[in-house]
Amino acid sequence: MKLYNRRLSKYFLVGALIMMTGGSCTKNFDKINTDPNRPLKVPGNNTLAYSIVYYAQNLFDATADMNEPECFGGHLGKIQYIDEARNVFRPAAIENFWAYHYSVLNNLQITINDAIANNKINQQAVALTFKCYVAQIATDTWGDIPYSDAIKGNSGVITPKYDSQKDIYAAILADLKTANDLFAKNSADVLGDGDVLFQTDVTKWRQFCNSLRLRVAIRLSKKDQATAKANIEEITGNPAKFPVMTGNADNAFLNWPGGKPNNEPWSSNKYDDGRDDHAVSDVLVNKLLELNDPRLPVYAKPATGDGKYRGVGIGIKDSEKLPSIALYSRIGARFRDNRTGFTPFMRAAEVKFILAEAAVNGWNVGVSAKDAYEAGIDLSLEENGVSNAAYKASAGVKWDGDVKKIYIQKWLALFKDGHEAWAETRRTDVPLLPAASGSPYPGHTRTSFRLPYPNSETTLNGANSGAAVGSIKDNYWGAQMYWDTRTGVN
Repeated sequence: MKLYNRRLSKYFLVGALIMMTGGSCTKNFDKINTDPNRPLKVPGNNTLAYSIVYYAQNLFDATADMNEPECFGGHLGKIQYIDEARNVFRPAAIENFWAYHYSVLNNLQITINDAIANNKINQQAVALTFKCYVAQIATDTWGDIPYSDAIKGNSGVITPKYDSQKDIYAAILADLKTANDLFAKNSADVLGDGDVLFQTDVTKWRQFCNSLRLRVAIRLSKKDQATAKANIEEITGNPAKFPVMTGNADNAFLNWPGGKPNNEPWSSNKYDDGRDDHAVSDVLVNKLLELNDPRLPVYAKPATGDGKYRGVGIGIKDSEKLPSIALYSRIGARFRDNRTGFTPFMRAAEVKFILAEAAVNGWNVGVSAKDAYEAGIDLSLEENGVSNAAYKASAGVKWDGDVKKIYIQKWLALFKDGHEAWAETRRTDVPLLPAASGSPYPGHTRTSFRLPYPNSETTLNGANSGAAVGSIKDNYWGAQMYWDTRTGVN
């Protein structure tokens, strides 16, 4: 952990790594105008580490994860400063979310360019994998966004065109397959200490790459079954060529070293910022109680006011709040109280549930729906340090061919990954999440379809963003995601 802590400090100060050379500073005009603290070239090892940590710090914190994705996805609700859960957004926060994604995408492209220039094949594959991960969350947040034309400012493209989500998904699937092909070359280049996610374990990166491709493919399964089926069956049909996560040791979790500013982001909101704005949602608590789920005391704490497990309504009216916030269950210690906790990018349990759903669809994935479903449950329980041999055979859990059971167990297993939970509830409508009763936009039947586009896209890139922005209603609704095939929802 001490080594990891030093790595974080090192990679957030990449400019300090560029050494000034000796000699007269007046020989060349370009040298006079070069700021040694703002280097034009940074090693890819540095930009890789920076991208991973910066993304986790800024997109999995209270502002960008707990306030909206975790609430819109049904895991959390707010008990104080409830605006975001009620669809009252902060324009500056939306601007930041947009900028964070493109900043990371730009740094990952720098990493890829450095890898190509120096024949670092593993580094190229890793950066391409994480670039696809970031792009997937970005497009699942806004829908159509600049992608093929983005991060080309150095080439003079300052008003990039918007790509359709359909085309972005196709590009992500193709790039993930390319990344796996690069990994398959068994390059000798070592990732080095810039790999703060898997500590230079290329095999785990390759598993993450192919597991992410499964995620992207299943997301398309209700819209473009042929593409989803082809991608999933290609991966499962050749495990040696396309290895995926199989156990919790393979989880793509960024583990934090602790110590400000490197505390896990959810715990930082509690300990560094002194906030107490979130509780576990009533949807989640009620489902865990209904299933007599052993994860309940891990996900939630009993309310301090009366010792009961009780969730908060998501985005409720002030008149619906209980008289004391002490009557709501706060987030469990594993997820909120540990400064050296984790940020989850992807879990092996999720992979099992993807395979279970694909098997229900009748696709050849080398495992039955029942076995994959039960394996996903086992992995989630194991990850959370609980066991219950009778749980899989209990009422509401026992496999009976109902795909909605896969959706519920997957959603439960995704706790703390608000981006993915929100995407899955929009795709499956399970669990059913109505619009917030306290929202200033009445008449909606479901939770938010998307985040608003930042105002800067209208003022600075209006010609390209106009159609996308114009398709939105009430900032959060209007055009559904490309893969969202639900009907009669608004």
